[in-house]
Amino acid sequence: MQKVKNYIAQHRDRFINELIDLLKIPSVSADPAFNQDVLNTADAVKESLEKAGCDKVEICETPGYPIVYGEKIIDSNLPTVLVYGHYDVQPADPIDLWTSPPFEPVIKKTDIHPEGAIFARGACDDKGQMYMHVKALEYMTHTGNLPCNVKFMIEGEEEVGSESLAWFVPRNKERLANDVILISDTGMIANDIPSITTGLRGLSYVEVEITGPNRDLHSGLYGGAVANPINILTQMLASLHDENNHITIPGFYDKVEDLSREERDEMAKAPFSLEAYKNALDIDDVHGEAGYTTNERNAIRPTLDVNGIWGGYTGEGAKTVIASKAYAKISMRLVPGQEWEEITELFKKHFESIAPNSVKVKVKPHHGGQGYVTPIDNIGYQAASKAYQETFGVTPIPQRSGGSIPIVALFEQELKSKTILMGFGLNSDAIHSPNEHFGVWNYLKGIETIPYFYQYFTELSK
Repeated sequence: MQKVKNYIAQHRDRFINELIDLLKIPSVSADPAFNQDVLNTADAVKESLEKAGCDKVEICETPGYPIVYGEKIIDSNLPTVLVYGHYDVQPADPIDLWTSPPFEPVIKKTDIHPEGAIFARGACDDKGQMYMHVKALEYMTHTGNLPCNVKFMIEGEEEVGSESLAWFVPRNKERLANDVILISDTGMIANDIPSITTGLRGLSYVEVEITGPNRDLHSGLYGGAVANPINILTQMLASLHDENNHITIPGFYDKVEDLSREERDEMAKAPFSLEAYKNALDIDDVHGEAGYTTNERNAIRPTLDVNGIWGGYTGEGAKTVIASKAYAKISMRLVPGQEWEEITELFKKHFESIAPNSVKVKVKPHHGGQGYVTPIDNIGYQAASKAYQETFGVTPIPQRSGGSIPIVALFEQELKSKTILMGFGLNSDAIHSPNEHFGVWNYLKGIETIPYFYQYFTELSK
């Protein structure tokens, strides 16, 4: 243990500065305006893998943004770990809510991160956590401590649905062949309570458009006589939940797995303070599906949320107008068993059916993915658990996450291997939100812990 700690201490400032340089590049995959920045980030990732010790690194073209592939093969008879991550980031909007510019990283101390946290878009999701693996490889190759083979697959479209990855993986099965897949795009309960994510929710993401009159109308001359698309849209959206916050789409729950009382009791053992949770979010009370706890609602139950809604006049002052159109973006988090394409079709059919004849409805599917569960008797999970025990001094808690990494199910389908989710971020790190950050301690702890996964996985594979 002391050897890896010494290496990290010796290179601490460089490790941090390299990540900061990576975070300065605004690799926003959702906005074409950042196209060159995304490509520049791929180049930077390629260079970092080469310096870390990969013998072969290439930028693989796809129909969209490229995938950076790297490998270090030391013995074909040894196990192979495939590391997945992504170099693209979410849009930084709303910019005015950031306390420092999103692509000008700064280190600030917080109550949770007294050693400081790096504030920048992508700090935790996923550049910081992806880069832990690059630096862990550097340690293992530069000190002669790499016990098995390693491959890297770092993509640039995770935040927009990984369409090019879904194209790439089936075409490169032999190149990507592995014994286990390792991902750090999740989190843990707390810095003193490590956890390993064993389940992910799936995702169905759609956009809806409501059209009323063929042009914007004067609300005095036409108000009360013509349907207002914004009014109609809000009524339709509100009807998607009943008084118990149960989703009203017919068939939505047909394939939802009901966890046993025993499994729910095991989940309840994870430390959780409802008051601290409310205080951290500055809310007076929680909200969700009746009959379930907060941790169950955001992990083992499906959800439907409006992510954005717009239409009409939103500028300064007043404009008395009935808009011609209104729009909303909607995400549905799904649990294992629910097929995202089927749920998307159920949503479309229901949403169209509840619209009055006074408007036209268009439902545009964006992207989606399946949920995933990793069994804790898998040797990959056992290796991860031992690694956390080594560096944290306690046994990590298995935990299902409310988030989605749709490509995990794709990996199992195409590559026939299990995925281990070793996350080092915290729920308070504000991913996808203004002021995203990643604790310096967490970043370095990840670099310290990852090499032990390689060691124990190799030992357990014999």
